[in-house]
Amino acid sequence: MNRPEVAHAARSPTGDRERVRSLARGLAVIQAFGPERPAMTLTEVAAATGMTRAAARRFLLTLEDLGFVESDGKHFSLTPHILRLGYAYLSSMSWWNVAQPFMEQVAQTVLESCSAAALDSDEIVYLARIPASRIMSVNLSIGTRLPAYCTSLGRVLLAHRPPAWLDGYLARTALEKRAPRTIVDPDRLRAEICKVRAQGFSLVDEELEPGVRSIAVPLHDRSGACIAALNIGGAAARTPVQRMLDVYLPALRDAARKTTAALP
Repeated sequence: MNRPEVAHAARSPTGDRERVRSLARGLAVIQAFGPERPAMTLTEVAAATGMTRAAARRFLLTLEDLGFVESDGKHFSLTPHILRLGYAYLSSMSWWNVAQPFMEQVAQTVLESCSAAALDSDEIVYLARIPASRIMSVNLSIGTRLPAYCTSLGRVLLAHRPPAWLDGYLARTALEKRAPRTIVDPDRLRAEICKVRAQGFSLVDEELEPGVRSIAVPLHDRSGACIAALNIGGAAARTPVQRMLDVYLPALRDAARKTTAALP
């Protein structure tokens, strides 16, 4: 799975006194770690963040003092303490506690996993997942990031962005052919997103990877704003498109409707 490039602190406007560059650089150090780089030397952290070795060392030692990073004398890695940062966000999502029992009901009814995601920059990030017993080849868990353009969750979320934002997204996004059916033509993708907006759901058929199809609906707050998307995914070999439309879609819409109605 591709990870976004670590944002360098230098991207902040110089001379803007409302921004704390040291905080941005410290967060850049944290974001440098990931599945491909679970442990790094000081030199590797400096290279990944665009910092000098001296600057990277100061940030790493500070994070180590705070308990977010540990070192074996050569390599640095994150500690479980870092989960406090993610939990602060998850615990602030009032909709998650409301949606969870309805998502569990969906997963039990259709015997497939039910997930929730939000848009973060140009990707989707999984915020919740009720797993089924079946396992797909895509390893999905909370925090997993995927391209928005070739996922049902992503297309639902893109469909609820303002037209000007969508124009910018299509202009700056490299549409990679993840599978033979992936839509990589910007005009076709725009038309598909408009279709999703009109019909209120997205069905993506083997575009993220061969053999996987999924269907998603928006989750709205009480004001009508789209705050997330819910989906069900499954293996194409055992999940006909018509079953998704006849069984999965009503189940998702019911869960989304009940969640919205129960929100404060």
